[in-house]
Amino acid sequence: MEQNISAKNRIDTWLKGPYDEETKNEIRKLLKENSKELLENFSDTLAFGTGGIRAKMGIGTNKLNKYTIGVATQALCNYILSQNIKTPAVLIGYDNRKNSKTFAEECAKVIAANNIKTYLLKELRPTPLISFGCRYKNCTAAIMITASHNPKEYNGYKVYWKDGGQVLPPHDEAIIDDYNKIESFENVKILKTLDHPLIELILDEIDEAYIKQLFAMDLFKDKIENNLKIIYSNLHGTGITLVPKCLKRLGFNDITIVKEQEAIDPNFTNAPKPNPEEKQALHLGIQYMLENSADIFIATDPDADRMGVCVLHDKNAEILTGNQISCIMLDYLCRSKSLFSKTAAVKTIVSTELFTRICEHYDIHSFDVLTGFKYITDKIHLWEQDNSYEFLFGAEESLGYLIETFSRDKDAISATLLMVKIANDAKKENKTLIDLLHDLYITHGIYREKQASLAFESTHENFEKMTNIMKNLRDNPPKTIANFAIDFIDDYKTGETLDLKTNKKSPLDLPTSNVLRFWLSDNSKLVIRPSGTEPKIKIYVGVQELNIKDLKEDIKKCDMHLDALISEMNLQLTS
Repeated sequence: MEQNISAKNRIDTWLKGPYDEETKNEIRKLLKENSKELLENFSDTLAFGTGGIRAKMGIGTNKLNKYTIGVATQALCNYILSQNIKTPAVLIGYDNRKNSKTFAEECAKVIAANNIKTYLLKELRPTPLISFGCRYKNCTAAIMITASHNPKEYNGYKVYWKDGGQVLPPHDEAIIDDYNKIESFENVKILKTLDHPLIELILDEIDEAYIKQLFAMDLFKDKIENNLKIIYSNLHGTGITLVPKCLKRLGFNDITIVKEQEAIDPNFTNAPKPNPEEKQALHLGIQYMLENSADIFIATDPDADRMGVCVLHDKNAEILTGNQISCIMLDYLCRSKSLFSKTAAVKTIVSTELFTRICEHYDIHSFDVLTGFKYITDKIHLWEQDNSYEFLFGAEESLGYLIETFSRDKDAISATLLMVKIANDAKKENKTLIDLLHDLYITHGIYREKQASLAFESTHENFEKMTNIMKNLRDNPPKTIANFAIDFIDDYKTGETLDLKTNKKSPLDLPTSNVLRFWLSDNSKLVIRPSGTEPKIKIYVGVQELNIKDLKEDIKKCDMHLDALISEMNLQLTS
């Protein structure tokens, strides 16, 4: 009842406030229809999370639209101005989604109205370019309008701070605080047009500077002699603006673009789930690879921060997971670059333990961080300040990788170049990336991982249900999973590890987060967490087999074990 009263108050504010007539007429229409959708749209204010906002687009305080975007941008401006920065500036980029360009322009009009220098990209570009551009133009902050790989109904608002990384404490908390203080759009300063001396349209300068940095890397300085056949898909998104160009500059000319997914398309017509983790999104590219007998198929998500890989192995299409890609990359970097006593690599707690094993093998430091690439790039920022470690590589299992430090977010452009370079080197030895993965298994043991999700409709009630499921799992954890005893429970919300054999607790050295990690007696692990961007509870499972007798059979056994653990955990969460 209280929720309905609050919603009705918010609806009334929009009907009486400085909102356009089209919006007001739509609200009146939905009111006449006694629409449940309208109450849901105004049931809450849009949450400004630690990295920004991601939500469905639509009318209302609980949806992403030009008004909620305006409030978020005013909050960012309020915080920037409170920092007494001499010449503040903000860079704004956007992807191919519906309203992305409009939202970016609204951001520019708010920022300039607050007397802050504004750089607005003329055209859509990948997310890593915005992170890079923030640093390159010495900006105070940057905004990327994107919902990454989410379905077409979504959009998002991603905020970077001056180091090019996503906002972290104390900046994110202060921006959220300012956001919550803004009562309505009436408190937002905004220009009527983009025609203002503080707004500068920019594009080629950022492109050229990024490409120059990329090809200054030792890995990519020289053109590569190759006969690699590449299939590439941008999944209707921004990757098409830079990936093919960079591949050709590196010396790869046999590139076939998946035509059906090439066009910039906000409806993702031929990739309705534009996520390279989804087999459905890769189906067309795999067909191209098989028909052309190509060596490798690479797909980047709509904002080109994630990269999926599929290779032709024994005439079959084999999709690599993010964990497998990251381990192949890590091993290659360790073999091809100079390593020092301070060299370090970073992964998230849900990613494969093979990553850690490879670091140990090459005697470099390995660090685990919470889920979210911002925690990986924060390590770069901290290490630059105290000179304690030197960043080599960062990865997360959801197809995010970073091999350089001039961008401070996952970067599918540089990752694509590295992956084709590795595939080309392997081909010279009559190997594929699958062969390289098997070589890693033989050296370090078989490590297999799988991720599953418990999905819900995006409603207020379902988010409460997800909260209750996590609370119940935390309060009443199982003793065994698939007949294996649980030895340790890492609770990142309380910041403690519980040893179930001794019943003793010890502290975890990471920030608090709503995540539970179970370690089983056979060294398997399960990680459970609610998604930060979608109405899902995610389950991550990892198993290992160190005593290999028959590689193919042992891989099959590990995969069966993964399925059993996921099935058991699904029962635990839904019972």
